[in-house]
Amino acid sequence: MSDLNIGKKIAQIRNRKNLSVRKLAELSNVTPSMLSQIERGNANPSVNSLKSIASALEVPLFTFFTSEVVKEDLIVRKDSRKKVILPESDNVIYEMLAPGIRDNFEFAIMTLYPNTSSSNGDISHTGYELSYVLEGEATLYLDDDKFTLYKGDSVKISAGINHRWENNTNEDVKVIFAVIL
Repeated sequence: MSDLNIGKKIAQIRNRKNLSVRKLAELSNVTPSMLSQIERGNANPSVNSLKSIASALEVPLFTFFTSEVVKEDLIVRKDSRKKVILPESDNVIYEMLAPGIRDNFEFAIMTLYPNTSSSNGDISHTGYELSYVLEGEATLYLDDDKFTLYKGDSVKISAGINHRWENNTNEDVKVIFAVIL
């Protein structure tokens, strides 16, 4: 949290709401001098002062403690996707669609080459998976059941269900999926 600047965040929100330092000071019961020092980083506000400022700005208190998001980092360009090829199988490529790996979900496109499987055996995970067949025809094993999914079909695989994707055709299969942990 070394990049956290509470004063700067207060000033940004205040300016966005077209409030002067004096007006925000009046609304929050913090002196204009103290508010100015907080915004410039020359004073550390008490928790009570932060609560009052948050209330006056009509924002949740935690707003002051979140890091600034670099909007460009939220975009993954088609030619810049991270590709994952699992060591046990070079027949499957996962292209990561979401930036970073710190979130509670994974979002990817799986390409299954002809006559291959997504894994050597069935897998399961703690979260659930939402999948949509973008191209081709895939066989999906859910525990002991077998299903054929076609382009445009989708499925929700609940947590703990053993599953495996197969491509038993001569064409690539592409499946877009999100795993929510």
